Amino acid sequence: MLPMNELYPIFLKTEQLRFLIVGGGNVALEKLEFLIKSSPNAEITMVAPYYREATLDFVTNKPNIKLIHRTFNSFFLRGKHIVIATTDDPVVNQKIHYFCKKKRILVNVADTPDLCDFYMGGIVTKGNLKIGISTNGKSPTLAKRIRQFLEELLPEEINDLLDTLQNYRKTLDGDFEFKVNEMNKMTKSILERNDTN
Repeated sequence: MLPMNELYPIFLKTEQLRFLIVGGGNVALEKLEFLIKSSPNAEITMVAPYYREATLDFVTNKPNIKLIHRTFNSFFLRGKHIVIATTDDPVVNQKIHYFCKKKRILVNVADTPDLCDFYMGGIVTKGNLKIGISTNGKSPTLAKRIRQFLEELLPEEINDLLDTLQNYRKTLDGDFEFKVNEMNKMTKSILERNDTN
């Protein structure tokens, strides 16, 4: 039997959460860009004694991103829901992890799977369609390649299809089970038509 990826994917309403990124280097910027690309309205605070020029440029005209020029202190965890630690100091990262666990805050320590409650996997976004990709931390590069493949494969018109399906669902009367069965028939017929083309 093949080993199984036991991670459970969820899609967070990031505009209802408060994020903290600790660090101001390349990895911090990468995590920030990844988060903003997928969730442009996420409320993010960054804490670091210094920031790269590219980070300062990136946050320009983004009022939902706040930069604090200080070293990490557990005080900065107050009111936060998700923390991403990206410092190049393993002791500081472990300290961040310790305080997050104590306060029951989800934490990701970059490049340290044992100190992560979650991974930031590959994400494909086409309009309202979003697909998460995880290799269980084994190969972020493969996740990236699969993301690129799916972005090219999925047509731009997928959003029109989603709108059509939503409108059709609104016309259905009956209980939840009836609606699910009707939507299953509709989506199955769409996929079968595409297979024959």
